[in-house]
Amino acid sequence: MTDQIQTPAKRLAYIDWMRGLACVLMFQTHCYDSWMSPEAKKSSSLIAWSRLGGTLPAPLFIFLAGVSFALVTEKLREKGIARIAIAKQTILRGAEIFGMGLLFRVQEFALGYPWSPWTDLLRVDVLNILGLSMMLMGGLCWATGEGGVAAARMRTLAAGIFAAIVVAMATPPLWTTHRPKFLPWPIESYINGVHTFGQPQPWLFPLFPWSAFAFAGLAAGFFLLSDFARRREAPAFAALGGAGAAGCYLSVLFDSSQARLYAVYDYWHSGPNFLLMRCGILLIILFLVYAWCRWGLAQKGFSPIIQLGNTSLLVYWVHIEFVYGRFSILPKGQCSALKATAGLIVIFLAMLGLSLARTNWKKWRVRALQKNPAGAAANAGS
Repeated sequence: MTDQIQTPAKRLAYIDWMRGLACVLMFQTHCYDSWMSPEAKKSSSLIAWSRLGGTLPAPLFIFLAGVSFALVTEKLREKGIARIAIAKQTILRGAEIFGMGLLFRVQEFALGYPWSPWTDLLRVDVLNILGLSMMLMGGLCWATGEGGVAAARMRTLAAGIFAAIVVAMATPPLWTTHRPKFLPWPIESYINGVHTFGQPQPWLFPLFPWSAFAFAGLAAGFFLLSDFARRREAPAFAALGGAGAAGCYLSVLFDSSQARLYAVYDYWHSGPNFLLMRCGILLIILFLVYAWCRWGLAQKGFSPIIQLGNTSLLVYWVHIEFVYGRFSILPKGQCSALKATAGLIVIFLAMLGLSLARTNWKKWRVRALQKNPAGAAANAGS
């Protein structure tokens, strides 16, 4: 989500386009899930395609947070800023996102009162794990950031891959045979998403396995900042796409193998092979979006997808209440596929309008500060 990290001045359109794509996929998943009646969900093939697309937004957001994190960290390193200062800035930003996740849960509880159970206040959502992942990445970048920029970049790239693998491999036992049951459920839920249900829930967002997407994005981001990628940008993106295809192939190959590392193997929820598949798909999408932005029509005139990507956190926050919350624009669980699709179009246009209003307000504020240097100085001092 765009508001997660202050990105470098020269924005990369493919990141915003991927965030915007994640927003669109998120809208359609939430709208059909919330509004369509059980009968419509059973009789329409639309819901199956919607759920398939719905597996991508959360990994995309977390993966792109890792990519953006790499861009920000590299820029700060090139400025010669001390690694402890970089760690402080990025970890505090992660803590801010984590706090926003807690605030979001309070808002949802308040708007859903008295029907919302108090345990919803402690539910692990994507913003919570995104903030924690950013804090972990800040610590990792601090640990690997000593010395020259190029050497630190390669160390952080390798550490990001290693961390993603560790998280992936540790997930199955933490979900099954080695669950930390000695912890209170609100704490254990951040590890495996158990919440109050006695068993880990695949629809929640615990650190294992979701933080692996952030570390994978961090490694991809530092690869794109390498000397090779800066000299040969297109081949570098193609290499990432090829690595993604290889990851998908290996995921299928490992899953079909008779060898099993774990007492309990669940490919679709906690298995490392499924995480490898999804990381492979993210890398393929990264290459395709880069190609679309460089050689396609992505930047020809106004792009609503890029616009949504610029304010992804805002539209995520707001649309939830108008789809799932008390102010839902359609009756939940009572609509046909056609009516839900009409509602989806309304949500898309409304969130696009909100995004444009936010962008224009920021531009107006910058112009106002430029016309009033005294006000700008006071604003900077505050």
